[in-house]
Amino acid sequence: MRLLLRFMGFMFALGTLVLLAGAGAATFLIWKYSQDLPDYSQLQNYEPPVMTRVHADDGSLVAEWARQRRLYIPIQNVPRLVIEAFLSAEDKNFYEHGGIDPSGIFRAALVYLQNYGSNRRPQGASTITQQVAKNFLLTNEVSIDRKVKEALLALRIERAYSKDRILELYLNEIYLGMGAYGIAAAALVYFDKSVEELTIPEVAYLAALPKAPSSYNPFRDRDRAIDRRNWVIDRMAENGFITLDQADAAKKDPLTVTPRPTGAQIFAAEYYAEEVRRQIYERYGESKLYEGGLSVRTALNPKLQVLAKKTLTDGLVRFDEQRGWRGPYKTIEMTGDWGTKLSEIKAFYDIPWKLAVVLSSDKDSARIGFQPAREKGGGISSAREVGLITLDGVKWARWVRGPDAGRQVTSVSQVLKPGDVIYVEPVAGKDGQYRLRQIPDVEGAMVVMEPLTGRVVALSGGFSYDESQFNRATQALRQPGSSFKPFVYAAALDNGYTPSTVVLDAPIEIDQGPGMPVWAPENYAKKFYGPQTLRFGLEQSRNVMTVRLAQDVGMPIVAEYARKFGIYDDMLPVLSMSLGAGETTLMRMVGAYAMIANGGRKVTPSLIDRIQDRYGRTIYRHDERECRGCDATTWQNQPEPTLIDRRPVVLDPMTSYQITEMMEGVVQRGTGTALKEVGKPVAGKTGTTNDEKDAWFVGFTPEVVVGVYLGYDKPKAMGKGSTGGLLSAPIVRDFMKTALADRPAIPFRVPPGIKLVRINPKSGLRAGTGENAILEAFKPGTAPPDSYSVIGSSDAAIGVTPEADRAVRTGTGGLY
Repeated sequence: MRLLLRFMGFMFALGTLVLLAGAGAATFLIWKYSQDLPDYSQLQNYEPPVMTRVHADDGSLVAEWARQRRLYIPIQNVPRLVIEAFLSAEDKNFYEHGGIDPSGIFRAALVYLQNYGSNRRPQGASTITQQVAKNFLLTNEVSIDRKVKEALLALRIERAYSKDRILELYLNEIYLGMGAYGIAAAALVYFDKSVEELTIPEVAYLAALPKAPSSYNPFRDRDRAIDRRNWVIDRMAENGFITLDQADAAKKDPLTVTPRPTGAQIFAAEYYAEEVRRQIYERYGESKLYEGGLSVRTALNPKLQVLAKKTLTDGLVRFDEQRGWRGPYKTIEMTGDWGTKLSEIKAFYDIPWKLAVVLSSDKDSARIGFQPAREKGGGISSAREVGLITLDGVKWARWVRGPDAGRQVTSVSQVLKPGDVIYVEPVAGKDGQYRLRQIPDVEGAMVVMEPLTGRVVALSGGFSYDESQFNRATQALRQPGSSFKPFVYAAALDNGYTPSTVVLDAPIEIDQGPGMPVWAPENYAKKFYGPQTLRFGLEQSRNVMTVRLAQDVGMPIVAEYARKFGIYDDMLPVLSMSLGAGETTLMRMVGAYAMIANGGRKVTPSLIDRIQDRYGRTIYRHDERECRGCDATTWQNQPEPTLIDRRPVVLDPMTSYQITEMMEGVVQRGTGTALKEVGKPVAGKTGTTNDEKDAWFVGFTPEVVVGVYLGYDKPKAMGKGSTGGLLSAPIVRDFMKTALADRPAIPFRVPPGIKLVRINPKSGLRAGTGENAILEAFKPGTAPPDSYSVIGSSDAAIGVTPEADRAVRTGTGGLY
């Protein structure tokens, strides 16, 4: 008995020593690994990279940009079903353990022993807390050291943060494949839904992804993805989160994934979205753009944007097709599978046309095959679609090159040969029939702006963003030509001239200084009309009259007006610049016209209305007007709120009205008569540069300013008659007719002090009884002259006006 007691004492002492040694060793290991543990307190101020989202003025999504596609969602906003799915898949005891799950470790150890020597990766026993420690603070290294550190950090994190906070960090940080980080972004990327809209099979699939997103790709590994999803559904039912009937129904559901594209989300808004991205980058830098979680509200009106894209495209195509057929886009060999070869050719997807190859052609028609669609997994569809082009679909294709140049098409096979790769467009009302199209050589741009605020509600920077990302609305420097003339006339009206002032339209030679040839400007039609009013000079776009006027006003004054209106930063004060010889952008020109439409008040063009940071704080707002009375919380018969506009005035409001009325004459009687079809008050000005290299029209109503230019990217002549009035004005007309169709006709506001006097539009004199007359706007202290005469004529100079007297005394030889 004594021997037994002595043995028992020995074993107890030995056990105590072993226990103490183990405790000491454990303490040492904990101390050792604790020395270089990362600081977990950084989780308190966790700010993950969050994507920037851009919205239109109606709230619809325009674009998303991010390095990691992530939307941060607080745990309070995560649906219970989502939480239950992830707990079932990853850590069902999450709310019970203290950071480490002993039962999970035991299961993982058993699996490890079973697979020992098989080179299989050990099964993880990590809790959600351990995954947070690994994802935020450690690496993905597979080692005992990392697992020990992971466990120690998990214990400390559990003591420092609530379970909900830990789960919130996890659900927003995990990578779920296809570039999506966190559950909110994954719901959008995989299903184009918010997390609140997800169904049981959808949340189960997302919960299946954290272990290995690439192994459960819904396209490449569809069967494995469905098996893993169904496993999660079974765990949800096993844990009592859903019923068995719900589980059975969910497992029968097909895995339907609708990937969400990056970049522009609204068709036709690609140039707009890219310009917004560029401005944010310049304002805040790359990190803020791609990681800052900015919420950007733009001025984009989706309906007007689609309309702007369509009308510009129609105008470019109309011009291009009038020049004839240039030949196929590309050609391919017709041996073997034509669909595979056609799929290798890059197509433009931002135009409403289809890429096709001619399979056969004869006199009456051509049989075409369309580019096969890409399957979601990236492969080429095995389906082959075909269509037909009849003779009517190619009649426009007059040849411009080769022996058939200029000949009208009488046979489809004249134009199309087997192997020709072409673009086609469906013929409305004729199923299966298509019309031949070609990518236009000519380019152009359109800007649509609100004149009161400068908000750019639509912008198209070219025919196709897929073809060229160069934004011709904001980046192309072009000569505005005669569309600059209103600012020369505005400078004159601001300095004592009236719309009835008479200027001589006759040949003139300008001495440009030593070593420079004499410059003799000409009118477009090579004709001269003698003494004419300023109104006539602007309406008919008379070059010589504009040069004489600029010479008399003084080019330094004209250059200052160009600067004030934002057309040029530092215009060279030479007379040729009065005809728009300097280069500027369409955006600047539209902004300048908006200031005239806004009564002379400064307008800053802007695509962005407001920017908020990730916390909802407004960090930028375009409209800086003060709203007095807008902070009232209750109605107490107080005055209605008022907007205080402190923007500077760049042009006298009366001058703005005068130049507006003169530009209304451009539409009614001058070079912009295409706009008469709009049927509402419209003012505007055409512009055509030397050799018809650029064709402009900028027009406005009290509600909207629209500017268009056409021209080749490498400037060259577009052909005789390619003027702003014939090319660009019809595009603006087509846009305005549709955009303003349901709007009332609003006249331009007459500012206080303006007198409207009946005058003869040809002479500028007061109109007599029965004479053809228009109402002309005059400022206080001015009036139409009673008479004028041309100095140097055979008749006596009777009633010489002050303008004529000044012209003689200053030697300008042109102003009367």
